[in-house]
Amino acid sequence: MTLPFRKDLEKYKDLDEDEILGKLSEEELKQLETVLDDLDPENALLPAGFRQKDQTTKKASGTFDRERLLAYLEKEALEQEDREDFVPFTGEKKGKIFIPKQKPVQSFMEEKVFLDPELEEALTSATDTELCDLAAILGMHNLITNTQFCDVVGSSNGVSNESFTDIVKGERTIPFLDEPPNPTHVEESLQRIKDNDSRLVEVNLNNIKNIPIPTLKEFAKALETNTHVKSFSLAATRSNDPVAVAFADMLRVNKKLKSLNIESNFITGVGIMALVDALKENETLSEIRIDNQRQQLGTPVEMEIAKMLEENTNILKFGYHFTQQGPRTRAAAAITKNNDLVWSIRVKFSAKAFSSLQP
Repeated sequence: MTLPFRKDLEKYKDLDEDEILGKLSEEELKQLETVLDDLDPENALLPAGFRQKDQTTKKASGTFDRERLLAYLEKEALEQEDREDFVPFTGEKKGKIFIPKQKPVQSFMEEKVFLDPELEEALTSATDTELCDLAAILGMHNLITNTQFCDVVGSSNGVSNESFTDIVKGERTIPFLDEPPNPTHVEESLQRIKDNDSRLVEVNLNNIKNIPIPTLKEFAKALETNTHVKSFSLAATRSNDPVAVAFADMLRVNKKLKSLNIESNFITGVGIMALVDALKENETLSEIRIDNQRQQLGTPVEMEIAKMLEENTNILKFGYHFTQQGPRTRAAAAITKNNDLVWSIRVKFSAKAFSSLQP
């Protein structure tokens, strides 16, 4: 359906703007430029000098001098006469003077306490020591002096006649130093992976912030042909979606890697989905950690993660904090099922091995 105001615009659809501009004379082009200069003068995104053409005809008298301009404005303001008031000021006060109301002072009467005759007689005939004991029992220590309290409690509890000898001190805090920087040599580790060094089984690049993105992609490319690295970790390395896609391509080829850690990075749902799709084809990875990314992955991504865990029975450990109850329950059940399956296979293998040893 064509809108009404668009019907009149159809005839201008096939016009060639360059051809029209080529036919204009120099005077017409200047006039067009003037019209364009006056166009949209209220555009707040443009500086004030570019919203319309310069219409000043007076020639510049010199460079801008701020101090001279301020002095001129101040002189003009002082020379201008003040406007006369229509009603002269006389200082006369009009209206009533505000007098705050005085609130009545509340007086409290002491309430007399009447005790039983037996209790009153006992308190009257009690000695100072007995009264101190009673005050200590009731917890009213402010009614007795330190000397009286010492006589009642005894000096064995850290109380002397002058003051408390046992001073309560706060526990001394033990300073915890920052973790030392990661000693892994990035370039050396990359070369050893490319050379398929059999002694290199675990690679830890955690907390190395200055690794370029192309270098991280080279690690993923080198792992495609490596057959000895079992664990690879690049947590807190500022990896992004292109790095995640590169490692997803690696997981489709690599058949030796057992653990992958990409926590605390800048990977979004696009990169995580690439890893999830790759894990559907991978049969060797048993542990992967993707938690604590810069932004939340969202419900659709979490549902795909739960679906992948239900289909891939090889993943035994999955590090991610689900935000939705449904995917969290499905993922927990899938991980439990995978671990139970591995345990049952191990039990059967152990029973079979034990039976083979029987005479």
